[in-house]
Amino acid sequence: MRVGFSNPTLLHEAFINRTEQTALYNTPQLSSKSKNPPQSNMSAATFIFSILLFQLLFASQPCHRILTSAADGRWQLLQKSIGVSAMHMQLLRNDRVVMFDRTDFGPSKLPLPNGKCRNDPADTALKVDCTAHSVEYDVLTNKFRALMVQTDVWCSSGAIMPNGNLVQSGGFNDGERRVRVFSPCSTCDWQEIPNGLAAKRWYASNHILPDGRQIIVGGRRQFNYEFVPKNIAANTFNLPFLSETNDKGVENNLYPFVFLNVDGNLFIFANNRAILLDYVKNEVVKTYPTIPGDDPRSYPSTGSAVLLPLKNLKAPAIQAEVLVCGGAPKGSYVQALRGTFIGALNTCARITITDPKPQWVIETMPLARVMGDMILLPNGNVLLINGAGSGSAGWELGRNPVLNPVLYRPDNKIGTRFETQNPTTIPRMYHSTAALLRDGRVLVGGSNPHAFYNLTGVLFPTELSLEAFSPAYLDANFNNLRPIIVAPKSTSGIKYGKKLTVQVVITGKVAQNLVSVTMVAPAFNTHSFSMNQRLLVLGNDKVTALGKSAFNIDVTTPRSAASVPGGNSPFGARPETEGSRRKGYAWAISAGLNAAFAAVSAKLFLPPLVRYGLVIIFNVIMWGCYVNSLKVLSSLQATVTNFATNFLTSGLAGFFLFEELLSFKWFAGALFILIGVLILSKSSLERKET
Repeated sequence: MRVGFSNPTLLHEAFINRTEQTALYNTPQLSSKSKNPPQSNMSAATFIFSILLFQLLFASQPCHRILTSAADGRWQLLQKSIGVSAMHMQLLRNDRVVMFDRTDFGPSKLPLPNGKCRNDPADTALKVDCTAHSVEYDVLTNKFRALMVQTDVWCSSGAIMPNGNLVQSGGFNDGERRVRVFSPCSTCDWQEIPNGLAAKRWYASNHILPDGRQIIVGGRRQFNYEFVPKNIAANTFNLPFLSETNDKGVENNLYPFVFLNVDGNLFIFANNRAILLDYVKNEVVKTYPTIPGDDPRSYPSTGSAVLLPLKNLKAPAIQAEVLVCGGAPKGSYVQALRGTFIGALNTCARITITDPKPQWVIETMPLARVMGDMILLPNGNVLLINGAGSGSAGWELGRNPVLNPVLYRPDNKIGTRFETQNPTTIPRMYHSTAALLRDGRVLVGGSNPHAFYNLTGVLFPTELSLEAFSPAYLDANFNNLRPIIVAPKSTSGIKYGKKLTVQVVITGKVAQNLVSVTMVAPAFNTHSFSMNQRLLVLGNDKVTALGKSAFNIDVTTPRSAASVPGGNSPFGARPETEGSRRKGYAWAISAGLNAAFAAVSAKLFLPPLVRYGLVIIFNVIMWGCYVNSLKVLSSLQATVTNFATNFLTSGLAGFFLFEELLSFKWFAGALFILIGVLILSKSSLERKET
């Protein structure tokens, strides 16, 4: 759990102190075909506090002048070399960050442990490679260990699932249809699922959905989307928008910016325009206007984008805004191939995607930027970091590194939202990454604009280092504003749309009317886009001083799975728990009833052909219902419910229709079965993921 205190309206905020490392994750139930499944209840296993940034931002009014005069961030070199250039980056629930590049870069600078080697006849660089192309970085100890990917993960995508696993998809060559899983543990390594994808996915984007699945959108020459896991829809679904935004010979529509809207539909941006997609019906429900100027913002004219913090979550209608920044003017990619590097775009475009008639509002950045990253900070501000001032994405195609991050304050008036921060000394060009850590710092790595590892004799050498940027809220002057979380120690009993009390200790002065609570989900970062990034502002319902610097803060948890989707939510929530479990039990009961009907049919005084026909029909229906129940319930829950229904119905049918006596043993059995079903229905058992 991470906590910090400040007034969200201040120019700089104090932030965060680590208090716990572990968390509970659940395996998602993936049966619902609705993008907005029922979400009235969240079981203990569905709530976590560790992988999120769960912070309480406090400040007293006298702190305002101090905070606004704070330094503009500071840089720290964490590792001179981790041996691998961090092209992809994902924070895990155990305060470790998984990073990887591509297997066909040739050898990295980090050997695999214990003499291990990767044998891959399909690899285009090394058939036998004894070096690592993935690492796990331990934030707390500042140490790292080598991991082993088996196929090429170049330009792939991914997201954290509700059970805490990183599920990562696609890549190049032999990796283009792979699904990979990394579980957060000190000895875990990559596991791969061959042919886990229905289509080749290279430069695609992923997002977690309310039912816990991932949707995978686009990729090179893939104008469609699909889902993982495959227990519902195994095929691809055409998305003409992706072909419409494909500039011939350049593309400018790869790694589309994908965000889950508050209505459960998907906002998808590619090139210079966007749609709102009902992915269940495969229908475009809204087409947004083109960004003024018509310049592309998607790879290789790479800009970046965020869904701005979601606020007023108890309001009947929640407003959602998207901010797209930077990119390259039309023709930049082709000109860069010819040796002419056009200046990057210096504009951001902001749009309220929930408006009936939305329009883009253009703002000017202090620094033009292509291949930059946009990171949501816990206080609701946006950090623009990494990138180049001219050129485009691609091998050797960027120039003029932008060393200064820029802070964007979405709540300020236009013209006062940007503030330039202190610079780094390390250029972060093509294939750079950034990720928000739970202690409030931003981890920065990567940069390799070359087809191999080139460490010397080039304009921008392959970068193997790791840095951390500490925003001004981490200044030591604000230490007394950082709280220690006392409670809750367990996430048991937390539900959607319910009150939650967080008890904290803070030694500094607290203005209770300025308390605000926010939640931030961790993102999968690559190629200037942080997939699944999301921040919710809960505010506060009530703050109670308990004495001895202790406070209770009451908040209301988000009410909607569209606000807190299954895997990217700070709770790691399974939003459809109650509704789909009811459907699962309805299927299991139907299976039991049909089994009983089959038994009764066999005893009816009907011609044999009719009797046996009915038996076959009811058994076929029974198996269909049972299979549907397994999509939601565990096999034990489904089987026991099926058997209980069959047992009770058959016994009662025998008594009323055939005058068969019900013995004491039958009543005792019925009682025990009902108790068993009741216990199982309240359990946290989940079915196995398919």
